[in-house]
Amino acid sequence: MKYKMSKEEKELMTSIENEEWVEIDNFAAEKLKYEQYAANALESFKKIDVEILERDLTELQRRSIEEGITYKTFIASILHKFITGKLVEQN
Repeated sequence: MKYKMSKEEKELMTSIENEEWVEIDNFAAEKLKYEQYAANALESFKKIDVEILERDLTELQRRSIEEGITYKTFIASILHKFITGKLVEQN
């Protein structure tokens, strides 16, 4: 019996055959980063309300898009890095 590929599988196969995939530089570090994202997502969260300047929120949203995450996750990440000493000020 021959396996029939789904539309998504066919698109993926075409993408691979067209060499649209590229090797990720420093794969181990990238993998670790996403493993940490997943682990952090499993931790329990508490909601808070914070007033913030509109221009600051707009900039946070813009930067979160660059990072590929939601702005709320981005803000939580910044706070976590600050609390754990991993966020350092540049001169």
